[in-house]
Amino acid sequence: MCNIDLGGDDLSLKHGLLGLLNYGPMTGYELDRAFRDSLDFFWHAQTSQIYRELNAMERLGWLKSEIVVQTDRPNKRRYSITGPGRSELQSWLKESIPDSEFRVRSEFLMKLFFSGERSVDETVEMLKNYRKRCEDAVAALKETGGSIERYRRNIQTDQKALYWGLTASFGISYIRMCLDWTDRAIKTLEDSK
Repeated sequence: MCNIDLGGDDLSLKHGLLGLLNYGPMTGYELDRAFRDSLDFFWHAQTSQIYRELNAMERLGWLKSEIVVQTDRPNKRRYSITGPGRSELQSWLKESIPDSEFRVRSEFLMKLFFSGERSVDETVEMLKNYRKRCEDAVAALKETGGSIERYRRNIQTDQKALYWGLTASFGISYIRMCLDWTDRAIKTLEDSK
């Protein structure tokens, strides 16, 4: 994917999980899947991070869990948000956007910055690979519409799905901007030979 970190911190993972649980109780597996289906473009989390945060939030009293006994499969743990968890989510939503949101952190851009140390052809090849990854990311984000519709039906709310659609639209627009920039960068380098 077009991997550029535009800011944020570990607390946002907790808040993303609280936001998902605010729609209704979910197992860790369901949260992991919902995270990948909806938030992954702008906030990537490993499965292990999600479970670690769920445990920490339960200790903080922001959520509670119950064991669901199953006869034909292993038991599962279902999490639900608590009153203090909802209060924390609302407090976080009211906070102003941090200045760090507008700082870009990208290993790709760091490599491009120092690409004067290698041939133009090598750099063009890196840009072409980046372009391919951006194309794949746009295709994946276009599939998000199906996920948004599935979750919209599950929680029966059009208003919340509207915001989900806006974030997917941002992702598509952002990656298209990356594609446009990549094409211009490749042309600039090829013209410089």
